[in-house]
Amino acid sequence: MAERSTAAVDVAANSGDEPLTAQADESTADGVAQNRERDTENDEAQGSGGTESPGKASPPELHSGHKLAKRYRLEECVTRLDGFSSWRAVDEKLRRAVGVHILPAEHSRARSVLAAARSSALLGDPRFVQVLDAVEENDLVYVVHEWLPDATELTALLAAGPLEAHDAYQMVSQISSAMAAAHREGLAHLRLTPGTILRSSSGQWRVRGLAVNAALRGITSDTPQRTDTEAIGALLYAALTQRWPYENDAYGLSGLPKGVGLIPPDQVRAGVHRGLSELAMRALANDGATASRHESACTTPEELVKAIGEMPRIRPPEPVFTAPPDYQRTTYQQGSYGRQAPHPGATQPLPTPPPPLQSRTGKALKWAVSALLIAALGLGSWQLADALMDGGGSEDTHQTQTPDDNHKGTDKAKPVTALKIQGAEEYVAKGSAQHPGDVGNTYDSDSSTYWRTASYKDGPDMNPAYKPGVGIVYDFGSAKEVSAASIGLLFGGDHTTVTLYSTDSPSSSVPLTSMTKLGTVTTTGTTAKVTVSKPVKSRYVLVWFTALPYAAGDSFSDAGYKQAITDLKFTG
Repeated sequence: MAERSTAAVDVAANSGDEPLTAQADESTADGVAQNRERDTENDEAQGSGGTESPGKASPPELHSGHKLAKRYRLEECVTRLDGFSSWRAVDEKLRRAVGVHILPAEHSRARSVLAAARSSALLGDPRFVQVLDAVEENDLVYVVHEWLPDATELTALLAAGPLEAHDAYQMVSQISSAMAAAHREGLAHLRLTPGTILRSSSGQWRVRGLAVNAALRGITSDTPQRTDTEAIGALLYAALTQRWPYENDAYGLSGLPKGVGLIPPDQVRAGVHRGLSELAMRALANDGATASRHESACTTPEELVKAIGEMPRIRPPEPVFTAPPDYQRTTYQQGSYGRQAPHPGATQPLPTPPPPLQSRTGKALKWAVSALLIAALGLGSWQLADALMDGGGSEDTHQTQTPDDNHKGTDKAKPVTALKIQGAEEYVAKGSAQHPGDVGNTYDSDSSTYWRTASYKDGPDMNPAYKPGVGIVYDFGSAKEVSAASIGLLFGGDHTTVTLYSTDSPSSSVPLTSMTKLGTVTTTGTTAKVTVSKPVKSRYVLVWFTALPYAAGDSFSDAGYKQAITDLKFTG
């Protein structure tokens, strides 16, 4: 069998399927669902000596350059399997790359593929690769989905080695939350593999092929939540150990030694995070395998999310700074170039300082240096005085602070302490929530993760077109004295307006009118610092956005008025 080419792997990273040269003996997530049997799909049935499965319709005769709906131009076939084909294509109308699955309309799975694609498209969750179109036309059924050129699939990441603990934690946390949301809407994946998990350039993890990949292959399960949960456990196991948790090799990973059974990741590889090792075993508990230690098994993505929430948060590794090497003076710099080297043990005379500059040029140079020193001293004094006189100014030149009218005057300087956030949840004053599952990303000390608002067509002010605002209520665990909030933002630009409120409850049923306004700031940059003129004690503080900047479209949302919080810190 031909070796897998790098180009094939890159193309497959967006197709939702294995590349054309994929190894035929790779096991898949449906094997996990069916007592972990080996996947018997023959990926080599490509029309070059391969044969189609009995009773299946032949894949349509298509070629590069063919257009669907006079819009989607096929570029490269990345999979041809079991009566369907997958392509990299170009949406000529919107001038963007897309992926397309194609099968004959009379194919036995055509109806189920259409239904799965349309259900997935209705979910609209940005944590999944989005279905853009699902059409039956000219005896063909085709499904168009996003193509993510900047994303890397988990298969490629694991080829370089196991993931660092924080990366593995982020992966399992985000994938579990996404699948829990899908199951709440009645959708299952049933074919979660390292090839269906993508990490974007911003560090976000995304799932492709929701419902569609299983429908294309006719995969079903009587226990879909159990199937997806065990698949997530297998992904975490592979991320921690660079081994597939079954005896068969798969996805470029070696399986476990035959006869040893399912052993915890921290027994497979030294240095594995113990909490993540236990979590993987709890998700994999099935068909005789038992959960690690005395913890109960996780049988649904929702239970897995709860188990992750009960774990201590895994922080990113501290950056390592390497001190520059000591500055070594050379013989030439020491002024001894061309001199005879001293004899060992000989007493060396002290160097004679050079005579003072007595020439006219030397005198002029001394006067120039003196003048510069005097000017520097004068400038420094002026800057010091200006700083002392204007010590209460804003640190961010891009923002305008609006103090709270209820708290005029200043207190004596007090030591500033960082306040630890114990929890957070979205405050929804009107309509639907934004992205409640991502609020923890705002205080996880990882600037690559964030909570974001929806993208609105009208703006920058949200009220009255949409809602009074959007925001998050933060919980300190007990009443704390709050003096300021420093907010890292994803999007720069005009009009970001954010206000702090103290409230007695995190519930969205508490109206804004009953809260105490602490301060407001409007910024054009990517940071906002809201200072409370008179510190207030409160357990709950609402960070509230009422105006948003305009930002271009990205892999998560279209262009519009939107904002996102990357890092947030409170001080008291």
